[in-house]
Amino acid sequence: MKLIVSRVKYAVCRVDGDITGSIDNGLLVYVGFAPQDGVAEVEYMVDRALKMRIFEDEQGKMNRSVEDVEGDILWVPNFTLYADPSSRRPSFSGAMAYQDAKALFDYLLQTAARTTGKTTQAGVFGADMQIESMASGPINVVVER
Repeated sequence: MKLIVSRVKYAVCRVDGDITGSIDNGLLVYVGFAPQDGVAEVEYMVDRALKMRIFEDEQGKMNRSVEDVEGDILWVPNFTLYADPSSRRPSFSGAMAYQDAKALFDYLLQTAARTTGKTTQAGVFGADMQIESMASGPINVVVER
């Protein structure tokens, strides 16, 4: 499983012009699954995203998590995180099959909602999404398991 975690001032996901997820101060997290991933990886990665200390404290040091700052997360499914760019036309064979990945993404959203007690903001699995965001920092962290 792979995440790109970006600290943002805001992020919005649209599908066919309709907003499917929107946050203010928080994290924009792109999510990709590999064939061997399962619920253990999802639970671990949700916890990592929630507890990652990339928000500044009173001294300007990155010592606070999205939970600490009461921020939100916009989760966006992104199979292209498993692209093999060794040729001019990337191969995506390293990504998990659609149905299995959709089920894991749904489980991720349930896990995030259960853990945070908040309504989960998300993109739409398999859709052509338009993501608008304003980076904060910029802070971007790639997390793999």
